[in-house]
Amino acid sequence: MADYRNQTGACGESRSRDPLRHFPLAMAFVPWQQWNQTYELKKALQVGTIFPDLDKPFLGKRGACR
Repeated sequence: MADYRNQTGACGESRSRDPLRHFPLAMAFVPWQQWNQTYELKKALQVGTIFPDLDKPFLGKRGACR
């Protein structure tokens, strides 16, 4: 297996042999949220959001199928 750790050059500069070093770390896709109905203040404080579309149930397990 190749060693891609940073190495120090002759003048102290850091050189990486990682072939993926020029790619961005991550790119996210976030769709525009439509402004629809909102919860009343009391309900929003109970569920943690004013938007019913973002009120998702917590199932108490990881999101991936096993």
